[in-house]
Amino acid sequence: MFEGQPKGLYALALANTGERFGYYTMLAIFTLFLQAKFGFTAAETSTIFGSFLAAVYFMPLIGGILADKFGYGKMVTTGIVVMFIGYVLLSIPTPSSTGKILMFGALALIACGTGLFKGNLQVMVGNLYDAPEYKAKRDTAFSIFYMAINIGAMYAPTAATLITNKMLSKAGFTYVPQLPSLAHQFLNGTITEEGATTLSGLQAAQNFVGDTATFCTTYIDKLSEAYNYGFAIACISLIVSMIIYVACRPMFKHADYNSKQAKPANVQEEELTPAQTKARIQALLLVFAVVIFFWMAFHQNGLTLTFFARDYTAQAVTGLDRLGFNIVNLTFLLVIVYAGFSLFQSKTGKAKGISGLVLVIMLGLLGWSYSSMDQTVGILPQIFQQFNPFFVIVLTPVSLAVFGYLAKKKKEPSAPRKIGIGMVIAACGFLIMALGSLGLPTPAAVEANGISADVLVSPNWLISTYLVLTFAELLLSPMGISFVSKVAPPKYKGMMMGGWFVATAIGNYLVAIIGYLWGGMQLWMVWSVLIVCCLLSALFIFSIMKRLEKVAK
Repeated sequence: MFEGQPKGLYALALANTGERFGYYTMLAIFTLFLQAKFGFTAAETSTIFGSFLAAVYFMPLIGGILADKFGYGKMVTTGIVVMFIGYVLLSIPTPSSTGKILMFGALALIACGTGLFKGNLQVMVGNLYDAPEYKAKRDTAFSIFYMAINIGAMYAPTAATLITNKMLSKAGFTYVPQLPSLAHQFLNGTITEEGATTLSGLQAAQNFVGDTATFCTTYIDKLSEAYNYGFAIACISLIVSMIIYVACRPMFKHADYNSKQAKPANVQEEELTPAQTKARIQALLLVFAVVIFFWMAFHQNGLTLTFFARDYTAQAVTGLDRLGFNIVNLTFLLVIVYAGFSLFQSKTGKAKGISGLVLVIMLGLLGWSYSSMDQTVGILPQIFQQFNPFFVIVLTPVSLAVFGYLAKKKKEPSAPRKIGIGMVIAACGFLIMALGSLGLPTPAAVEANGISADVLVSPNWLISTYLVLTFAELLLSPMGISFVSKVAPPKYKGMMMGGWFVATAIGNYLVAIIGYLWGGMQLWMVWSVLIVCCLLSALFIFSIMKRLEKVAK
């Protein structure tokens, strides 16, 4: 898996890991921040969230066009600086009355900076594999690169949670999911009698001495400020990312070229006829059309799946369920998985011995860590977002091993076929959510009257959904990026990689549609919309499979 890869891959992957850690720390708490600070409804929050994600993934098209003209490296460094300014602005605590302007300005800068950074960094990764000696390792390289992204994403929710808890505890408060909504309802005069009773009990539990209006205002301000500090983590991570990028630049400098710049001597640019260029662009556009609906479904993790975690999922776990809600335990599990792979794949007795020793030590540490945990562990809604990146990191070597075996048998599915299979698996993920939501009250009923603890569902419904969606993601996202870098005509590499992100942007904007349904509709019906979209997309891509596989050869 890691053997024979150019050093530049790891340098670029680490630079991206730092940036993604900050981004996903922000994203883990973003929708919670919007509703806590400004009292936005689910529909308003969905619009802002979907629009921001759309902008983040649309701007790489502009960044790619600029890079095709001015160079990828220049756009990457500029993007880091612009993102840094955006995160600084987002981390400044402001009054609710004036904070919206600053927040939207910060989001615009983050989107523009990401557009300059994200796609162009991945084009340079692709350029590393234009050399003949590395061409066969392109798919594996993007899987490793994608895994590095998820290392940053895995630790982000824990970082956001620690900051939230720390800043709230300084103010003498603890996090309660229902409180922000009830506080806003009290302040704007829309709270029901039952809601007012619940709010009074929650105020007493927080040991706040004073009138209810002061309590509501103070709690909202302190929780919002805690989220601001969470956003500040992204500033630090970007500094680390820039240091890695600059310090390791000699490792990948030879890959920083476009069609107008001098190329390494061992790279021969593919010559295409106008007809071939047209066929490739058309094939890419068809793939882009399909992945729109995957991202529409997948990025519910920051919206409706987070709402589900907050409103419908048990707020504490006991027994073996505690294992996954501790980032230290997850880290030990990762090392155990990779030590196990190394044990079976190592070719020398010494390497097997070292791998076995690491495996035994990590198992011991995991047992010690688990036994020292509290008997009951509280859950904040954003913490569920650590499971998807954890599963990506764990399952990447499994995926590579399976497809490596199939490749030797000459039975490995093509990249477009993997995408189609991924869409079917994504539908299965939301089928789990539909089954887990049967019999639950609608979101509108929960907002008005609350929900009793005995109705809350097991966290395992969400964890299982994230596991299945991760299988789909591994078949679709890294393979899709690899497909674009391979098929895109040389003169339009930046633009076509940007096109991949535009498709992602459209899908992310459509995320909001599910948020609009989050109200009076039964939950199983909400998830069924996503199931149908994924299955129809799979049907479409399989109907044009021969055409896609032809240009990929």
